[in-house]
Amino acid sequence: MAFGVQTERPPGPERSALGRIVAFLLGPRLANREQKDRKLGALEGVPAMGLDALGSSAYGPEAALTVLIPLGAASLAYIGWIMAPIVALLLILFASYWQTIRAYPNNGGAYIVSRENLGTNASLLAAAALMIDYVLNVAVGISAGVGALVSAVPALHRHILPLCLGILGLVTITNLRGTLDAGRLFALPTYLFVGSFAVILGIGWFEVAASGGHPQPVVPPPKLPPAMEAVSVWLLLRAFASGCTAMTGVEAVSNGMTAFRDPTVKYGHRTLAVIVIVLGVLLVGIAHLAVSYGIGAMDQTKSGYRSVLSQLAGAVVGNGAFYYVAMGSLLCVLALSANTSFVDFPRLCRTVAADAFLPKSFAIAGRRLVYSVGILYLALAAGLLLFVFGGITDRLIPLFAIGAFLTFTLSQTGMVVHWRRARDSRTGAATAGASRTHQWINTIGALTTGAALIVIVIAKFKEGAWITLVVIPAVIVLLKRIHSYYERLASLVQDTRPLQLRDTRPPIVLVVMASWNKVTDKALAMALSLSSDVLAVHLFQLAGPEEEEHDRELRAQWHAFVEQPVRAAGLAPPRLIILRGHRRAIHEPVLKLVRELGTNSGGRRIAVFIPEIVKQRWYEYLLHTSRTRQLHSQLLSCGEPRLMVVDVPWRLDDGEP
Repeated sequence: MAFGVQTERPPGPERSALGRIVAFLLGPRLANREQKDRKLGALEGVPAMGLDALGSSAYGPEAALTVLIPLGAASLAYIGWIMAPIVALLLILFASYWQTIRAYPNNGGAYIVSRENLGTNASLLAAAALMIDYVLNVAVGISAGVGALVSAVPALHRHILPLCLGILGLVTITNLRGTLDAGRLFALPTYLFVGSFAVILGIGWFEVAASGGHPQPVVPPPKLPPAMEAVSVWLLLRAFASGCTAMTGVEAVSNGMTAFRDPTVKYGHRTLAVIVIVLGVLLVGIAHLAVSYGIGAMDQTKSGYRSVLSQLAGAVVGNGAFYYVAMGSLLCVLALSANTSFVDFPRLCRTVAADAFLPKSFAIAGRRLVYSVGILYLALAAGLLLFVFGGITDRLIPLFAIGAFLTFTLSQTGMVVHWRRARDSRTGAATAGASRTHQWINTIGALTTGAALIVIVIAKFKEGAWITLVVIPAVIVLLKRIHSYYERLASLVQDTRPLQLRDTRPPIVLVVMASWNKVTDKALAMALSLSSDVLAVHLFQLAGPEEEEHDRELRAQWHAFVEQPVRAAGLAPPRLIILRGHRRAIHEPVLKLVRELGTNSGGRRIAVFIPEIVKQRWYEYLLHTSRTRQLHSQLLSCGEPRLMVVDVPWRLDDGEP
């Protein structure tokens, strides 16, 4: 029986095919000193952090129009009244987050602001809401992007889910290469989208003005059906709640301030301004042209579906080459809008993990100086959502925006407390007056986003928003349980006393061996250098004459290759103990021997040496068993306080001449 298990150290890339593939996909490892060179400016900041907000201009107005479908052609009379308060909210958020960036230039996210001004519970509420919102943003953005693709190429309708998962994989790999790489790579489709739809909106507005408000579409949109129900306040509130998804992503800049190069405030302000201005123009322009050209929402689950922007582009410029350029850029922006979450989610998790509310692995930078564990977790969670909901945007929208508006409200409330404290601690009328002005701006932001949050929760509760309201408390409980574990661990391992020399006697050393070979040789040499009381433990499961023959051969080898050389060196030879395994589990007889030694050793420590062959190539995983790993795990969990487990690695290269 051979023992062998892989150590945690990965093989060098020059030896491993897997290592070469990873290096090709993700790029070479970066040194810590290169961190400052990986920071963003405004040019890269817009595609890195603005894709969520810019992409939401496609599905925000469409989500509102989808709710208004029962009104038929009459829905267009109300879309302007719905988009107006949404744009007003956007401007309020812009002013609020402009101040937040200035007050928290290193990290002005809702978690930090809430923690410092509202307390731990509020910060955990913000963290849970943000985490859920980021996952939903990835799923909604990608599904909306695929919806745009299906609008242009209806034959792909049956492949919605595979397309969603493929795009998710692409965005994940790109972000594992680093935030700067993602920002640069996604810059072209981002600015192409802005330019394309600036042209479409400009032509559309010109045609509307030239025709007296009744332009002739190049490609007429589908005729809107007659109304199936009367308008009601409840219906308009639901449409407003769905349309508010257009504002998700506005907080991304303040949440990701650590990604900007110095001076961070300058680049943060520039990025936020570009994002909000472009988003505001898109929302106003889309709503205005939808009314002028008679464009309504269609059912995404049915064949022949065309998104609102697809209908709008066709009506203004037709279905020629420019249409496909614009729709291609829209597809890219929508699908890549998930990039905003991939930039901010790992940074949020890193901050939460630094406060011991998430596993410490979330706070460790990977090979490209990004927090790889957070990126991979986000990809898996979003992929699961896409799979469960079939990649359909309308099914995901009811879950969306609650987390975003909850964090809006918490962040603005925290800033109100921040400015009040600043006002109380400053002297002079000018500084006090400035703090009072800032406080009023954030107060308006907190009240308006809080009111919008209440409307969204009520309007979307039965449509699935209750799921988010259940998941957020569950996430908070999980975060607190993780924190409790780390607190308990810290209290148990903390030691303020001097070193306690309780027992300095050499331990009893057990060397687990399969047979006499070079692996055993290395382990025994190490054991004899530490203690004169060494036992070699061999386990076999033969029976009858085979058992007797195996026993004789092993003892003869032991006498010739171990006992004689050790005695010649003036040392006490190790004892050979042969154990019989009756149930094919190697750990049971070894654990029994450890317990017996623990009882009869007079309190001495016991060290078990486990020789292990280090696997360096992928196929070696298939050629060895995992019994040594199982033995290692069982020994660690057996509960014997005086027991130590020591791995003795042996590489194939060690045996070459």
